[in-house]
This record gives sequence, structure tokens and C-alpha cells, in this order.
Amino acid sequence: MRILGIGNAIVDVICKVGDQYLTDNGLIKSTMRLVDENEFKNLLSTLKIEETISGGSVANSIVGLSQLGNDVGFIGKINNDDLGQKYEEGLIKEKVQYFYNKKEEISPTGTCLILITPDAERTMITFLGIAGKISQKDINEEAIKKSEMIFLEGYLWDEGEPKSAFDKAMLLSKKKAMSLSDQFCVDRHKESFLNIVKNELDITFANEQEIKSLINAKNFDEVITFGKELEKLLVITRGSKGSVAIKGNEIVECDGQKNLKIIDLTGAGDLFAAGFLHGYINNVNINECLEKGTEMSAKIIQRIGARLS
Repeated sequence: MRILGIGNAIVDVICKVGDQYLTDNGLIKSTMRLVDENEFKNLLSTLKIEETISGGSVANSIVGLSQLGNDVGFIGKINNDDLGQKYEEGLIKEKVQYFYNKKEEISPTGTCLILITPDAERTMITFLGIAGKISQKDINEEAIKKSEMIFLEGYLWDEGEPKSAFDKAMLLSKKKAMSLSDQFCVDRHKESFLNIVKNELDITFANEQEIKSLINAKNFDEVITFGKELEKLLVITRGSKGSVAIKGNEIVECDGQKNLKIIDLTGAGDLFAAGFLHGYINNVNINECLEKGTEMSAKIIQRIGARLS
């Protein structure tokens, strides 16, 4: 197996809203907020659902890698409920090996409201449900040992059981990649994330906002300096400014695609990571990795949701 993804198994519920809806409900555009089940249900009752899709950041990347012809797998915790069944079926349909045996749980399968505003930005409200209870007991050791690389998400990292799962996966794996996921995650776990990026990861994915927050950078020049000193692969997406990969003194930049009909930015970073990792594990140069990431990202933002099929 080329890459094993480990992350929150979340069903995405996609809804279109106006900017005023965010203001009225105290939501900050383009961020992710964790809520309890009651708050989630209250918000959902005020919305019109456009689409329901199996999601989760790393799961989206892993499905993208599978669609590009790679042998991949995923570990994520679900309940043996209706949404959990649909989630598992969605992965199997996409030829992703699913290394988790679902069972009856107290908490339901995790769900994420993805609110799309007219500018195509997405604001996420997540009820983790059982996904947030993943522990080291849920980590399939054999699957990790048989994979060339693991890919983790910042959303997964939290004190208690999720951290034990994260730590066990890191300990057993040959090569480690991770997405910082969201500025919310970075700000919440800054010290831990900085330590992981500096000392444990082989590849770090971040957008410009996340990496600047992580290192308290005032401008992008400071990010470049940090990337050079890191001497590990740091891959940064910059929206319309394209993307950049830094490893030691090697800095490779790639322009974003122009004149796109942007509908929904959900999954842009997830599919970028899929394209980049596809190039990386198939031994193409860094420039081609960035180009493949850009191509995949451009495709996904011109449709609703974070899956290409």
C-alpha cells in the first residue's frame, strides 16, 4: 500500500447560505468550529441541505489518490448507524481499503455542516460524534507497517484518546505527512504542532494563513526563511498566488490556474495534497508535484463538495 490516511471520518452536509447567516449565528467565515450535538441539530434545522457526501479532510485526499490509480487505505472511526454505513460504502466504492470495523457506539457518526457563501468560501460546523473518540486501539498496526507513508490531519490531533492514536501511528510509520488543516487547529495546538513539524514530519501541508499563524510570521519572507531552516518538505498553498514547496535551499513555485468558475472551495487543500502526494510517491520532480496538486485543486473548486465523483 502506498499511502494510509488516518483522520476524522465525517459525513459532509452541504448547504448554501448568505453572509448574513454567518453573522446572525456568530460564525467566522472560512473557519471550522466544533459544536455539540444539540447546537449542531439547531443549526441544521434552519438550513436547506444541498447534498450529503462522505468526507473528512484526509479521507478526501485518500479518495483523490485512489482515483489517480494509487493503492491506498484509510482509518477513521464511525458508528454502525445509517451514516456510518453510507460512509463505509462510499470508501469501498472508491477502491479505498478501509481498516476499521464499525460497531454499535453511544455517539453517532461524525457530521460536518459546510456552509457555502456566494463568494464560494466555506465555513464549517463540525459535530465529531464518534470520529472524535478514535484511540490507539483503533489503529491497525499491520496496515501502517505495510504502507509506505501515513497521511494525517491536524483536525485529528486532540488531547486524550485522539492523541494516543496519533502518537501510535507516528511511532509505527516509515514516512509521515500531515496537513495542518485549519487555522483553528493551529491556534489551538500551536506549540504541539510546531514541535511535530520541526521534529517528526517528513512533509507538512499548510495554507499561507496556517503557516504564518504557526510561526507567528508577519510576512511570507519569514515563512520562506522558516522553510529553509526546517530542511524538510514544506508545501504551502497560497490561493490565487499559487503554491510553493520548500526543502532546504530548494524553493519551487507554481502558479494557480486562471479563469476558473469557482463554485465551492471545499476540499481545495485536500485535493491539492492528493495531487502532490500522487506525484511524490511516483517519483516525479517537485514542480510536477505542485502542478498535479494545482490541477486537482482546480477541478474540485469548480463543483460542489470535496469529491470528484
